[in-house]
Amino acid sequence: MTEPTESRKQRAARRAGEFPPAPEPLPRPVLDSHTHLDITVSEAGVPGGPADDPVAAAVAVAAEVGVDRLVQVGVDVASSRWGVETAEAYPAVVATVALHPNEAPRLADLDEALRQIEALAARDRVRGIGETGMDFFRTGDEGRVAQEESFRAHIAIAKRYGKPLVIHDRDAHADVLRILDDEGAPETVVLHCFSGDAEFAAECVRRGYLLSFAGTVTFGSAGALREAAALTPLDQILVETDAPYLTPMPHRGRPNASYLIPVTVRSLAGTTGADLDELCTAISATGDRVFGPW
Repeated sequence: MTEPTESRKQRAARRAGEFPPAPEPLPRPVLDSHTHLDITVSEAGVPGGPADDPVAAAVAVAAEVGVDRLVQVGVDVASSRWGVETAEAYPAVVATVALHPNEAPRLADLDEALRQIEALAARDRVRGIGETGMDFFRTGDEGRVAQEESFRAHIAIAKRYGKPLVIHDRDAHADVLRILDDEGAPETVVLHCFSGDAEFAAECVRRGYLLSFAGTVTFGSAGALREAAALTPLDQILVETDAPYLTPMPHRGRPNASYLIPVTVRSLAGTTGADLDELCTAISATGDRVFGPW
């Protein structure tokens, strides 16, 4: 999850606008490897307008364009619990659980929150531990000790339960790699909303990590990010919305949701030079390999 500098109230007002039109369906189904359904439906609503069951409506709209699987990502105890309950109720959804790195320094009892996350991690519909990591953009020096403690604890949870680690890394590339090296990385590591350059991408690829690209890869200013995507093997690429954030071009500034994944996939096909069918097949297979069968 990316946290813009505007206030939560301002973000909610901005995302109360009209959703973009649905893109052309993909030739083969793919997944949204990282979304925040709880925030999306509460702050932005659902494409097509209000619905009696907004989660079901969001899932259905995504499926119509070939996005048939969603990974609902936790950022605190409450959203992690909501994600587990949602994944248990909707077959198209699986969950990850974690404390966001910007959440950790705010907690009065980090240890207790981590215990609750670990209890949720054992559930079958929980298919990853994240988003966790380091964020030097939103949290200053005073919060980094708590961030690092939390990150190390999440790495341990991921290894104990044999589940992928989903990493939030903002302005903290070197420290993320340092901590993973110190602790020993889990078998599967996903760099959510990959934000590094080609050099950092090459280092992550060498380590066998998965790079998940969001709508940012479509932004005009994201030349370095596209260079990173171009050198990433297809079997190490995932695609995400991070909805309701990071809406791809040409819809930047409007609400984001899983049904817009095809915009980013088509952009990546152009960047990587891959055939669209081939890219969709690779993304789908990687999703199943990382998060297991839905």
